[in-house]
Amino acid sequence: MAPLTREEILQAAEDVLRRHGPAKTNVVDVARALKVSHGSVYRHFPSKAALREAVAERFLKTTSDPLEEIDDPKQWFTTLMAIKRAKALEDPELFATYVALARESGDAVQHHVATLIGQLTRIVGDEHTARALFIATARFHDPAHAATWVEPQIDDDFEAVWALLAQAIARPASSAHSSAAR
Repeated sequence: MAPLTREEILQAAEDVLRRHGPAKTNVVDVARALKVSHGSVYRHFPSKAALREAVAERFLKTTSDPLEEIDDPKQWFTTLMAIKRAKALEDPELFATYVALARESGDAVQHHVATLIGQLTRIVGDEHTARALFIATARFHDPAHAATWVEPQIDDDFEAVWALLAQAIARPASSAHSSAAR
């Protein structure tokens, strides 16, 4: 039998989480699904918390990786929103599970947000603007607002917000300051 891999464990953990939810899933359940001892899982992950953190990181990476090559800020946000909406709508229970795991894994979420803001910084040219864009569009991509993603006007709302943001980022900083001074 081939040695157990980290990826196999993470896939099994995801399957167990899908069936039982985060409150009822433990390392023994994951080991049982893999037909190995729980010690085999602990060789890869030193604790239940470490396993859950790795599952959250894996989930968050499936959101950030597809955005890596995008060079247009609106396309980047549109893709981010599409990825998150698809996850929330196609498997709401699993999405809720991942959101719960991500909340537990503060470091994973902080790293994920830093990755996203880093991608945006590369696109728009400065971190301050990237962070402001990310915050201004939170309603459309932050899981805290997932319940609103099915509202019929959500896409129109994003387009309206984006039109304002696009004007702001297109205007040179010096003209923005001079307009504010008037």
